[in-house]
Amino acid sequence: MTGHRVTSDIARGDIAPGAIVTGIRSPAGAGCRVPGAGRRMPVERKDPLVGYASIQYDVTDRVATITFDRPKQLNALSPSMINELRQAYTDAEADENVWILLVTGNGRAFCAGADVSEIPGTGKVVSETPYLSTYDQWEAPQEGTPPFRSMTKPVLVAVNGLCCGAGLDLVTTGDIVIASDRAEFFDPHVSIGLVSGRESVRLARALPTHIAMRMALMGRHERMGAQRAYELGLISEVVEHDRLLERARELAATVNRNAPLAVRGTRLAIRKGLDLPLLEAEIMAEAFRERVVRTEDALEGPRAFLDKREPRWQAR
Repeated sequence: MTGHRVTSDIARGDIAPGAIVTGIRSPAGAGCRVPGAGRRMPVERKDPLVGYASIQYDVTDRVATITFDRPKQLNALSPSMINELRQAYTDAEADENVWILLVTGNGRAFCAGADVSEIPGTGKVVSETPYLSTYDQWEAPQEGTPPFRSMTKPVLVAVNGLCCGAGLDLVTTGDIVIASDRAEFFDPHVSIGLVSGRESVRLARALPTHIAMRMALMGRHERMGAQRAYELGLISEVVEHDRLLERARELAATVNRNAPLAVRGTRLAIRKGLDLPLLEAEIMAEAFRERVVRTEDALEGPRAFLDKREPRWQAR
């Protein structure tokens, strides 16, 4: 089955995009460059690659924009695209010029899940190391998901169109998620005979259980529109399609007006606290507060307020 055939079948709905059982997927991605005002910040790369083939990566005004850039394949995730995404996430987290990540897609789809054409006949996860020889192969496959459990910087997701299968991971793990009024959401796994793994489990934590169950069990035969996703709290804003990237940039710039270390500590407190009982989560959050109090930015904030000026944050 060629990539062209797979993409055409997905577009018609004959094949569910991205529907690969947990632990058996192969990813890919795509993206459009988001224009940004201001000078372009340098990015130190820690790998020998000159550039990316299936994503676009750009740093402007302290925003790292990662754009899925396989529009003909509906930004389906291939193994090579997954590797590029991992590198981009690593670069953004390590770059001092980056305070927030913005993830979006190029074309009419945000991400159609796994690239069905690149799944090996064995059904095993594509890996450069022997099967099950490394710890991450025993964990739930993350595919295009940012390392949201271990990274510190916030991730803003701008869903520009079709979003299904592994594409839903960006929605359920993103810190701020907005969507075009053309966006559609669904989980196609059961429609091709596969169990919906981490995608539906994450949906059940982002939506009421019966809503997540309906999405998982209806498969590709029912889609959720952007307005409905907003009403249910899956996304925080619906934006006119042509203004999506502009609005995403506005939100990123607003987040960056705040103290970056305080933003990261707040994000970590919420993210990590979700897996803890309330009392333990409160204690952990206070520990993060105590750490940030010792920073230069914690002193700059009150000074700027008393001087009636904008603070000059340094992430120090």
